[in-house]
Amino acid sequence: MDDHGRVRIAAGRGAVALLVSGLQGTRKAGMGLVGAALIAGAAQAQTYRFDTFEVQGNTRIDTASVLSTLGVTPGQPVSAGALNDGFQRLQASGLFQNVEIVPQGGKLLIVVDEYPTVNRISIEGNQRLKDEVLLSVVGSQVRRVYDPVQAERDAAAITDAYRQAGRISATVQPKIIRRDDNRVDLVFEIAEGRVSEVERLSFVGNRAFSDRRLRRVLETKQAGLFRVLVGSDTFVSERVALDRQLLQDFYLSRGYADMQVLSAVPELSPERDAYFLTFRIQEGQQFRYGRVGATSALPEIDTSLYQAEVQVQPGDIFTPQSIERTVQRLELLATRQGLTFVRATPQITRNPASQTVDVNFVIEKGERLFVERIDIEGNATTLDRVIRREFNTVEGDPYNPREIRAAAERIRALGYFSQAEVTAREGTTPETVIVDVDVEEQPTGSLGFGLNYAVESGVGVSLNFAETNFLGRGQVLNVGVNTASERSSASLTFIEPYFLNRDLALSFSTSYSENSDDVFTFDTRSVGFRTGLEFPVGEFSRLGVFYGISKDKLEARDDTELSPILLEDVGDEITSYVGYAWSYSTIGRGLDPTRGVRLRFGQQFAGVGGDEEFVKTTFLAAAQRTVRNEEITLNATFEGGLLNMLGDENSRQPNRFVNSSSIIRGFESGGIGPRDLNFDDASLGGNYFVAARFEAQFELGFIPEEYGIAGATFLDMGSVWGLDDTDATGPIPVDDDFYLNSAVGVGFLWDTAIGPLRFNFTTPVRKRDFDREQNFDLTIQTRF
Repeated sequence: MDDHGRVRIAAGRGAVALLVSGLQGTRKAGMGLVGAALIAGAAQAQTYRFDTFEVQGNTRIDTASVLSTLGVTPGQPVSAGALNDGFQRLQASGLFQNVEIVPQGGKLLIVVDEYPTVNRISIEGNQRLKDEVLLSVVGSQVRRVYDPVQAERDAAAITDAYRQAGRISATVQPKIIRRDDNRVDLVFEIAEGRVSEVERLSFVGNRAFSDRRLRRVLETKQAGLFRVLVGSDTFVSERVALDRQLLQDFYLSRGYADMQVLSAVPELSPERDAYFLTFRIQEGQQFRYGRVGATSALPEIDTSLYQAEVQVQPGDIFTPQSIERTVQRLELLATRQGLTFVRATPQITRNPASQTVDVNFVIEKGERLFVERIDIEGNATTLDRVIRREFNTVEGDPYNPREIRAAAERIRALGYFSQAEVTAREGTTPETVIVDVDVEEQPTGSLGFGLNYAVESGVGVSLNFAETNFLGRGQVLNVGVNTASERSSASLTFIEPYFLNRDLALSFSTSYSENSDDVFTFDTRSVGFRTGLEFPVGEFSRLGVFYGISKDKLEARDDTELSPILLEDVGDEITSYVGYAWSYSTIGRGLDPTRGVRLRFGQQFAGVGGDEEFVKTTFLAAAQRTVRNEEITLNATFEGGLLNMLGDENSRQPNRFVNSSSIIRGFESGGIGPRDLNFDDASLGGNYFVAARFEAQFELGFIPEEYGIAGATFLDMGSVWGLDDTDATGPIPVDDDFYLNSAVGVGFLWDTAIGPLRFNFTTPVRKRDFDREQNFDLTIQTRF
């Protein structure tokens, strides 16, 4: 209260002072809560009446808005407490730095000091993170009122962005530069600091698997010599939680049912530029299946049929994946038999002494629930139907929680979303369930420009555009152009994975290629089109049918004399064909992550129009497994092909099999196979080929695993042989007999941030005098 007994309410930066006449002397040293309460009570009791109002200091906020926020009505009595409430509303509006309310008899004076408006927002001192990245986390906006509290929040968000990038020592200071017309420039001054890398990754408590093997499981990597090229060695606290889960999944999938990650402790170095991350784990015992069976008390269940669907055998490694897949098979069988609400419940009995687990799958009636509806949120680009088709359940179907979980996994596996959560809640009735799908989209397209290199084709340039969720429809579009000094190609592929709303992939592709390198004694040009349908025929197998047409041109070079066999092939030929391809693979998908097989068989029938008539058959069988606690990966591949001409025509070179590094290594493209001995031409190709490849891949003990360099040893054997009637062109000395070539070698595999590199050093073991060796092969593909 001033000297005239008037109440004054003032505040600065949120502090409020309320003084009432006659009470100044009561607030003495040592006055506690009681004295404060007496003052507040007296203030609440005093009332005022104002007939006029005056607002000073407002330039941007109009007077009516100020009075409306104050909430005082002219001519109506108002208490000091109500004035204080109005003052608090003005202060909390975020529009004013200071507010002062001064009663002057029948007049109320309101003095305000407005916050300035933001003229410009800028980032200074940043080099590692771009302006657009940092501005995306800033909440302050240009042409809006400057809020110092929001500016502090923005500084914290920018600091967190740097922390996510591994720079925990980064500091951000918000500052303002005052301009005219009550405007300010908001500047965030950044000191980035150094990246905090993971200097060492270590484990405590692991006996079955070495530190080297477990480091390969983690998303986080140790910093090494090439730390500039590796982003995964940066310490990110959120990544540690993912690493814990990856470790847990790794052990569970290998039968360690009791494995626990007891702790994951990051220790910061004294220099605050590196972390030492230690995982403390408890492995427990590895369990295998003991007795496995299926039982049921339901009269409509034929137990023998369900027992036949249990594919795990005693002695197999006990894993959650094998339990889940067995449950899915049993419940699917019940659905096919027309039974609803049937559940397969695994009853598990541990035998610690023998380290086995007995499992009995009990077929029983489950809870009677129906799916009321499926709600999808968060998909701004992806169409609802793209997500819905991953559900085998629709509205009105019986609710199966395992099927809902499987659908959630399929949605995550699409790669369209950074997060995908599928939950169930009670519906509008006790018998119904609503399934909620909440997704967060992520970029699904890529544009790549790169360099590639191969010994045979030299240095080349590649341009590629790929989109796996084209127009939000889940379609795949891929366009690629590759050029090298003597080879070039272009292709376009489009895939509709759910044609007619079924698990039926429809594809179209076109391609163009030219080849004029020194490996061949002629030039080739090819243009083609192909379309096909592919669909599943089993849990791990698919079948595709296709039609294609191509135009192949073989052209002699002016300075090169061709073999008479190749002279017959010079010119244009059109090949029109239909065919099918069956594939089966459990590598990386089967119940046992340590082993798997891959099978492929296909045939191509030419003669549906065009100039060629033949049947071309190819097959492949491959197996993979890991040994020595998964330190070594063994691969064995057997492959072959047959080209059978129909009618009296001889096969042409573009349709014959020609050796490449994908058949056997250690020899040039076309370096083995039939040969016109007069011309020593290595590019004839053959009607038949077989190959066997054996390889062991392993970590190099003398090179830290964080460098991503692995070693390999291999043995390749194979042959390309067989031509049609060569007498038609006159007597030609031709060696087209079967001959088993072989080669051994070592390789170095380097998985770098700029692309995969492989170096092969090879020595032929068995060869003919005219076979052409290739002792070194390097393949590089770099993308920017």
